[in-house]
Amino acid sequence: MLHNSPRTNILFFHYVSPVWSRIPFASVNLLTACTAVKQNCGVIFVAYLYVIVAFGWSILWSIAFVGVYDQVIATVNGENTINYGYYFLLFLSFFFTHQVIQNCTHVTVSGTVGSWWFSPEHSGCCSGGVMGSVIRTLTTSFGSVCFGSLLVAILQATKAVAQAARGEDGGSFLLCIAECILQCLADILEYFNKWAFVYVGLYGYSYIEAGKNVWTLFKNRGWEAIIADDLISNVFFFLSLSVGGVCAGIGYAFNENSFGGIFADAIDTGLSVSTTNAVLGFIIGLVLSSILFSTIGSAVNAVIVCFAEGPAEFEANHPELSRKMRETWLQFYPNCGA
Repeated sequence: MLHNSPRTNILFFHYVSPVWSRIPFASVNLLTACTAVKQNCGVIFVAYLYVIVAFGWSILWSIAFVGVYDQVIATVNGENTINYGYYFLLFLSFFFTHQVIQNCTHVTVSGTVGSWWFSPEHSGCCSGGVMGSVIRTLTTSFGSVCFGSLLVAILQATKAVAQAARGEDGGSFLLCIAECILQCLADILEYFNKWAFVYVGLYGYSYIEAGKNVWTLFKNRGWEAIIADDLISNVFFFLSLSVGGVCAGIGYAFNENSFGGIFADAIDTGLSVSTTNAVLGFIIGLVLSSILFSTIGSAVNAVIVCFAEGPAEFEANHPELSRKMRETWLQFYPNCGA
């Protein structure tokens, strides 16, 4: 249970103090992103479609892993021995495919926001902006998506090997350090990809060219502070937890007698039916809301880049939103011109 201790208050103050002035600009970014997604709502269905593909791949990979289990982990003299070559390749395929699917979603959303930003007449539920972005993502930009995804997947698979080796070695300190370093590198590269793939979605740049353009843009325009502005992602995280909590409460309301006893023959998990339904409700609510919020989060990233790249087009096509964004930007970041 959390207590309202002086130490907690101090930590909260140190977090709120530096980010408080960023809230208005972050709010306008969120408003703009939500407007773009709302006017191109078909992109949400595309995001859920990608998730269905990811779920199917997870099932297929699990079946494949079980099929080659004896080749990956052999028992010698009563001890498990891991074939690290097979182990690495298996997890490389798993992480690579999931990274590709995740980044395809990001590129698709970025391209859709770009179409709304520069050519609003193409907006609509299943408009040319949405479908064109999907087609570009899966054709001309697919190589860039795969290249960036492979770099992260290699680090993640290597970390999985290090983790397995540490388990066999009884928790080696050096392997623990290596695992930590690999995780940090993977996080940094994923963060870089988040912005690079915005350019891939907007302009169809190659992965390397997109990365150069993003960092050059932020460096020249003084936007380094904006990259660190993760207020919106924090809000989405807590909203996802809240939705999960609500769904858990709804699930808990159902017991073995609900709906004519259809839950009475549920799988025995060692928990009561109500508790099992609450856990399932929380997971389902968390996953579905996270997909929706991640779509809006990708749109926010695209808005930030578009605002730096095409403010004149924004003013011409969406004058009211442009005015709000300019006002908050100049108010709290007077040293960085819009």
